[in-house]
Amino acid sequence: MNLTPRQIDLVQQTFALIAPHSDEVAHLFYNYLFQHNPSLRLVFRHNMAEQGRRLIQMLSVAVHALDHLEDIVPAVQALGEQHVGVQPEDYATVGQALIWTLEQGLGAAFTPEVKEAWTSSYRALVQAATSYLREAA
Repeated sequence: MNLTPRQIDLVQQTFALIAPHSDEVAHLFYNYLFQHNPSLRLVFRHNMAEQGRRLIQMLSVAVHALDHLEDIVPAVQALGEQHVGVQPEDYATVGQALIWTLEQGLGAAFTPEVKEAWTSSYRALVQAATSYLREAA
């Protein structure tokens, strides 16, 4: 999935707005995620503050690599492989949690265009993360 330069800009600009609030963003994200799919709590066995830092770090790497995703595909695939127990359908819940969290964190800056840019970016990352599943099948 190819992202447009405008979509990449929007994702990078809006990530810069939420990054300084990473602890709150991670807290919102995981609260939403576990509320909507409690079984995913078993996947995240680490200290949740540490898990939140990992989430923001992973998002930062992904956001800054959107214009050259092929460079991070191996790392994204490895991340997907680490989440043992996550089913392909769980990625939809994760995506909903991400979009909801962004909406809460960005407020009025979360325009329909920003939502579409993040949604497209997330889809591209999921395709990369789950490509190992397709290769194994």
